[in-house]
Amino acid sequence: MVLVSVFLEILRKPTIGDVLKELMIFIAPLWIAVIVGVLVGWAWKPKWANIGREMMIDCSVSKDSTPASSDSSSTSFNLISSLNSIKFLLPSCISWITDDEAQSDPFSLPPTVDSNCSSSQIPKGKTSFVTNEDLEHFVNLVEEKDGGPAWIHMMDCSTPTMFYQAWQRDLEAGPTEYRSRTVFEDTTPEMVRDFFWDDEFRPKWDNMLVSAATMEECPTTGTMVVHWVRKFPFFCSDREYVFGRRIWESGRAYYCVTKGVPYASVPRKNKPRRVDLYYSSWLIRAVESRRGDGQLTACEVLLFHHEDMGIPWKIAKVGVRQGMWGTVKKIDPGLRAYQKERTSGNTLSHCAFMAQINSKISADYLRSFESKSNDSSELETHNSSEKPSGKNIPKLLVVGGAIALACSFDRGLLTKAVIFGVARRFANIGKRL
Repeated sequence: MVLVSVFLEILRKPTIGDVLKELMIFIAPLWIAVIVGVLVGWAWKPKWANIGREMMIDCSVSKDSTPASSDSSSTSFNLISSLNSIKFLLPSCISWITDDEAQSDPFSLPPTVDSNCSSSQIPKGKTSFVTNEDLEHFVNLVEEKDGGPAWIHMMDCSTPTMFYQAWQRDLEAGPTEYRSRTVFEDTTPEMVRDFFWDDEFRPKWDNMLVSAATMEECPTTGTMVVHWVRKFPFFCSDREYVFGRRIWESGRAYYCVTKGVPYASVPRKNKPRRVDLYYSSWLIRAVESRRGDGQLTACEVLLFHHEDMGIPWKIAKVGVRQGMWGTVKKIDPGLRAYQKERTSGNTLSHCAFMAQINSKISADYLRSFESKSNDSSELETHNSSEKPSGKNIPKLLVVGGAIALACSFDRGLLTKAVIFGVARRFANIGKRL
């Protein structure tokens, strides 16, 4: 009753301005109490609150996950527009879903980058984590012959020393894939290759990297198994990545493949959350400068990236669009600082040294991938052209039978229309089978 009387007293104010002012004063403490309650409840949430949600998350991390409203998601993503993921596109996102409970394990890495950048060597005879099949898949992505849907253009941005373009596409299943093209002026492919491989220098330009350590490496092929932990905003727990990476060299073009791999030596923990589906590969090669002088003094990087961080993919797409350019434009100053450090004669880090161990391949070998892709696409086209002919025969039989049946009845136009309608339905059903 007290609240009702206070509310009636407010409504008796002489002007609308006084009424609104009193209402704001009256409602503000209530909203503050609600917000404080939500924050306290979030911070002190008991573990049993996640029991029912674990199964829901496993089912919701799919294309059919229910996204939040566009207004609230856009507002929230503005808070993390500077969130950078890996390489050029680091999909920014917000998860209103807390992390699922995983097996707790005492294994942990120090919150610093491993300066030794090496743990053990990959035993001889053991299957490589990144193989030539991965290279073939990457080459088909570069040549746009992987059989996937068309790329949709997102943006064109530039600075005096960098030009950037980005595309995206959605698959029938899986997270959104991103493709970008970046041209850095006044640098070499070798410098850019070492720059992105150097986990010891990365924290100087990538402030999202908490720790990095090399689990295994191969001194022959340069293959590495790397463990990363990346920090996220306070409302989203950190993420960890275990991925294999390897570089193939063809002339002065470098095919750098990075993908998530299973690795039992790094057990799952409750936090940080493991990102299993992860792919980030890029082609680095020399190109002509955009200044138009005809000199190969610029470096082009073609990146293909996708990952599933355990949040609805539609929400992740909004985050990428909001924060992509703000993240990418910070890479160029990091590259220039790396160039200065290398030219000053500083000791080469171990990870940068591993980046120089490449598997040599010829242009003919790369073209063999393209010919395989062309053969498979021709086979698919041939098969698809044959399918309708087989399905049209029963359709013609159904329609022809309907015509004969309609002509044999003298029941007016309505009877004939019904017969033709039923026949068309059966023909369409047969076509879908």
